[in-house]
Amino acid sequence: MRKKMVEMSPRFIPYTPDVEVEEPGFDANLQTIIARMEHYITGSVAAEGTGQAVRDAHAKGYGLVRGEVQILDGLPEEYAQGIYAVPGRHDAVLRFSNGSPHAGADARLGRATGLGLKMFDVDGPTLLDDEPDTRTFDYNTINAPVFFCNTLRHYLFIQELFLDANAYMAEGARGRHRFYRDYVTGKGTLAEDDWAWEEFLAFLRVSQRPLVNLLLSTYTTMAAVRHGDYIAKVRIAPDPACAAIVAERRMDVTSAAEVFRPALAAELGKRPYTFDLQVQLCVDLERMPVEDVTVEWPEELSPYVTVAKLRLPQQDISRAENLRRMDALSFTPWRVTAAHRPLGRMMRARKEVYRRSSLLRHRLNQQERREPRTADEALPLKAPLIHH
Repeated sequence: MRKKMVEMSPRFIPYTPDVEVEEPGFDANLQTIIARMEHYITGSVAAEGTGQAVRDAHAKGYGLVRGEVQILDGLPEEYAQGIYAVPGRHDAVLRFSNGSPHAGADARLGRATGLGLKMFDVDGPTLLDDEPDTRTFDYNTINAPVFFCNTLRHYLFIQELFLDANAYMAEGARGRHRFYRDYVTGKGTLAEDDWAWEEFLAFLRVSQRPLVNLLLSTYTTMAAVRHGDYIAKVRIAPDPACAAIVAERRMDVTSAAEVFRPALAAELGKRPYTFDLQVQLCVDLERMPVEDVTVEWPEELSPYVTVAKLRLPQQDISRAENLRRMDALSFTPWRVTAAHRPLGRMMRARKEVYRRSSLLRHRLNQQERREPRTADEALPLKAPLIHH
């Protein structure tokens, strides 16, 4: 019976502004978060050992990759929304990263990894007031279907915990248990009825992801986004045929300081790769909430549907120049058109946090902060891309 319901056309929830809910104290909490973020980034020049300011999340990048997004023809009307309404190809670049705010050996950085996708030559103004006409379009995704924080009030203490995570973990089991206790109790600030159990359980899901080749993870937006007339989550999933032939599959982070980047470079140096860019439309705001990002939307209610192919040609990303160009780029979930507006309080907070983070990081690193107009400008290749 359930299978039949999936195959039938579900009734999708239309997007209206009232699917978002205001959070008391949002603006004041956001300013505190930004101040802490800027303090961390400023101190990271000396503290992280790279000689440069790093991002306060996804600090360590594993490589910048050229790609191409092919938007599919013949999509059902509900999925052919916004940029997906017009079949065609867009050049792209991808930044693979670790989710930690720290740099250093892979073994010390946890299991959350990310994929930042930037598409070029996209029609329409972005939602960024200071760069509306870049004609670029970003997705910021991680290798989990949920996020580990639902409110800015909770993020205030979770932010502190993540920035201090290395100090906790240096104490072994005792420090780990103290980290867990402080997470659930808000470092002792929450009443027992308000303990952050759902957020802690979501954190455990993220932190216990398998250590696999970056090409084998499925990456999601975690929170909801507008999809034209509807509400959606977006994910970037490995094409099964490509995933099946990845040579180095499990990552042994005890074998060397660097394992993710060499494995990614080796794989892309041998063969092309393909991801499926997929959309899941909301059919039930109770079971598929916008504001509660610790909830995974059930696929039995609404399956993910492939709307585009993300193709990565065979290429060499092993050079140091690749990392330098990667570090100079900015990715933000708000560099999108209005038809793909990020939804929910956590997404709203990311708009100014990402902007201020990028401004400060580029200034401290004496990098020009300019959005590239083409993929060649972001990552020029000395030889033609090899398509198979």
